[in-house]
Amino acid sequence: MAVKGAILGDILGSPYEFKRIKNYDWKTVQLAGNPSAGFTDDTVMTLAIKKAIIEGLDITETMVEVGRRYPNCGYGGSFYNWVNGADHTPYGSYGNGSAMRVSFVGEYYDDFDEMQLEAKATAAVSHNHPEGIKGAVVTATCIWMAKHGKSKQEIYDYVLREYPPEDYEYSIAYSLEELRPRYRWNETCQGSVPAAMRCFFESTDYESFMRNVISLNCDTDTFGAIAGGVAEEFYHGFGDLDAERILEECLDDYLNMILNK
Repeated sequence: MAVKGAILGDILGSPYEFKRIKNYDWKTVQLAGNPSAGFTDDTVMTLAIKKAIIEGLDITETMVEVGRRYPNCGYGGSFYNWVNGADHTPYGSYGNGSAMRVSFVGEYYDDFDEMQLEAKATAAVSHNHPEGIKGAVVTATCIWMAKHGKSKQEIYDYVLREYPPEDYEYSIAYSLEELRPRYRWNETCQGSVPAAMRCFFESTDYESFMRNVISLNCDTDTFGAIAGGVAEEFYHGFGDLDAERILEECLDDYLNMILNK
């Protein structure tokens, strides 16, 4: 399930978002069992969208309802106001929030056109800038491609068309070896989605994907949520990582209930 891959990526990436140990070894650093790991807004909004789709509810209303249960889970300032304020109209964002919450769309819809339309819809309620919408659509499409048996090269080629190096500083065209010395924290879709997909492209399993993520000075939990669903669908699971135990322990009863619907 792509949703589980996205949420696990959020949880495993969360300790490294702001608390990086200088010169830590990303190849051997602890992933599972880190006591500071936990879910963030990425998980909350991912499951809000799943709830809306499964139950046939309004996307905006459901995101607000679920989001208000978790006021301190890491929302950005503008999105915090969108969730907790009275004005729930879109505000032109191109932040990576639209990409980190869309995994269920790529998992749920078999029809390609329907998947793309729903991905746009989940972004446009808040992140209605063209780059915000593109980030959601590209993420959902990569998940859809992995689920439907497309090769890693086909997924790469698709992302490259959407984020060519002549137009995007962190295009998927750049290897992680090239990105590591120059990548700087970036919370935009255009600065996150192609680089997160590069982490998937250079991986050999789900764990190596997550290690690629934490090798970058990036928004680690959100990178995990963006491309974690692609990795899960492509590798058909999590290898030696005990994903079910991690999810059960880190999510509360309400989120687990939505996850397991």
